[in-house]
Amino acid sequence: MNDLPNCPKCNSEYTYEDGSLLVCPECAHEWAAGAESENNEGKKVVRDANGNVLQDGDSVTVIKDLKVKGSSSAVKIGTKVKNIRLVEGDHDIDCHIDGFGAMKLKSEFVKKA
Repeated sequence: MNDLPNCPKCNSEYTYEDGSLLVCPECAHEWAAGAESENNEGKKVVRDANGNVLQDGDSVTVIKDLKVKGSSSAVKIGTKVKNIRLVEGDHDIDCHIDGFGAMKLKSEFVKKA
């Protein structure tokens, strides 16, 4: 009956098509139809908060104020980060932020600039 794939984020079976995207009504996750989580070399594909694929050397913008552990200040929304490097792990972006120094970020809190 429904031959659409389950949601990759919450595994809901109630996905539907909206133009060229698939949408999950339970968690509001959107993804491209036929998108794979790994590219042909077997490496994990890192995507920003909007679903754009990130690569080494890209510039990104922070979309949420991020508290910095051990500091009284925070990385403010709209902070532009240049020349990112993708790494394995929970925090999949390695970068240098002016005023803070070397830092690791999660890709879900940035958008491609």
